[in-house]
Amino acid sequence: MAKERIAFSCTNCAYISGKWIGCCPSCSEWNSFVEQEPVVATARVASNAQRARLVSVDQIPSQAQERMLSGIKEWDRVLGGGILAGSFIILTGDPGIGKSTLLLQVAHSIAADNDVIYFSSEESLEQVKNRALRLNVHNKRLRFSDVANLETIIATAQHEKPALVILDSIQSCHLSAQSSVIPGTVAQLREASFHLMRLAKEHGIAILITGHITKEGEMAGPKVLEHMVDGVFYLQTEERWHTRILRSVKNRFGTINEVGFFEMQENGLAEVTNINQQFLNEASHSSGSALVCCVEGTRPLLLELQALVVESKFGIPQRVVTGIDPKRIVLIAAILEKYLHIRFSAHDIFFKVSGGFKIKESSADLGIALALLSSYFQRVLPAKSVAIGEVSLTGQIKAANQVAASIKEVEKFGLERLFVSKSQPVKTACQLFAFKSVYDLLELFPEE
Repeated sequence: MAKERIAFSCTNCAYISGKWIGCCPSCSEWNSFVEQEPVVATARVASNAQRARLVSVDQIPSQAQERMLSGIKEWDRVLGGGILAGSFIILTGDPGIGKSTLLLQVAHSIAADNDVIYFSSEESLEQVKNRALRLNVHNKRLRFSDVANLETIIATAQHEKPALVILDSIQSCHLSAQSSVIPGTVAQLREASFHLMRLAKEHGIAILITGHITKEGEMAGPKVLEHMVDGVFYLQTEERWHTRILRSVKNRFGTINEVGFFEMQENGLAEVTNINQQFLNEASHSSGSALVCCVEGTRPLLLELQALVVESKFGIPQRVVTGIDPKRIVLIAAILEKYLHIRFSAHDIFFKVSGGFKIKESSADLGIALALLSSYFQRVLPAKSVAIGEVSLTGQIKAANQVAASIKEVEKFGLERLFVSKSQPVKTACQLFAFKSVYDLLELFPEE
């Protein structure tokens, strides 16, 4: 015979306990435990359960993969060519960064050919109207609601059958069946995301939601939320140019690490299609500076690396690094010290990626090495030059990936010199400097 179990769950982190306790052992929240409905423990699967219908690949019906294009090229490219029907994606970012502004612009563009419903659970309709007037949004196929009840939202979407539903935001929604659960908690987010996922898959409605982030800069909520959605996109800021960077972290229908650039203006977010020109305009032709070309998703970016190497005045040399993993700088410095006998271990190293961007690619290794050597010898690298290559632990300069796209971008902006590995197959009109090992790098810094 089945036995009922009494359980208590934390409204903050969904931790389950067999008895009520004052402080949650998982999240340290006080007085957060509420009694759940009795759970019936069963020893086996119900005898009346239906069996699943199994099919082969050939028996699965094919459907046209239709995407909704917004006409905002940066948005469409980062999403992999537009929003796919039946997809479930989330956009997250810092408060006030422009998530709602961007989504309202996207909704307005898509509503030119499709029905779109925008649920604003955080703002009133008057606030949404003020933003819509500022952005000149006036499409009749785009309709709004300030309902925050998830059951009502789902019922409305099932009845109206729009092509796209935007929910801003999932943390502000609540479920009637979970009246004791506070909106924004782990239990609420897990339940809400499951129902929205089923709505998207079973009815072919694209669901686009916004989410909050934690003080560490990560998406708030349980990790299961990231697993349920088809795409996770971050809207980040770059304070130097007041630029917003849209980055894909997860995308089942496109490439990850794709980036798009926007600039906040009076009438909303405007696309920045010439971001590399801005990077080059800010680049300084001086000692310690080196240009690299890194591919983010499918987009090549021309970035300036800046290094400052000075003799250490303290017992332990400092390593201050911004925009790249500090361990990579330490590693490249160690390789140069090992094979070129330059005592970087007795020098302070200050290193940054200009523009506030972050580099993860190993193809920037050659640029890092050249920037360090340039600062150490106080020699300027040849003008209009770009470095693309990896540095191995044995001191060899290795070929990099996706060089064709990088070279095309280098030639587009009139850069004249290219530093690469000798093993790198290259076809370019640029003057080529090919290196086999780090020993060859000293040719760029002749003794006076």
